[in-house]
Amino acid sequence: MSHKKYSLKEKRAMRVRSGIKAVSNRPRLSVFKSNKHLYAQLIDDTQGVTLVGLSSSSFEGATKTEVAAKFGAAFAAKVAEKKVEEVVFDRGASKFHGRVKAFADSARENGLKF
Repeated sequence: MSHKKYSLKEKRAMRVRSGIKAVSNRPRLSVFKSNKHLYAQLIDDTQGVTLVGLSSSSFEGATKTEVAAKFGAAFAAKVAEKKVEEVVFDRGASKFHGRVKAFADSARENGLKF
């Protein structure tokens, strides 16, 4: 058994986040995907404050991808209440497909720019 300082998942997340941190004038839309749900946060990294946080646990649909699309629309509406239009998308260690892509596409269709 090898002892690695960081797991492959942590390395992927750090690699994605390193390019995002360079753009500090826009809040970061961070998405975490578990086996059942999606979790999204809008984070202002300059102040270290979470502006909006939401979970897909209260949404229903036939598939997880449909739930992710509904969740993206609802999250975009919450962000619009805070009068934020442009964000930086942080997918973390997840690939940009499936539920993460459905969430992002729905958020874009409902007014978020990234």
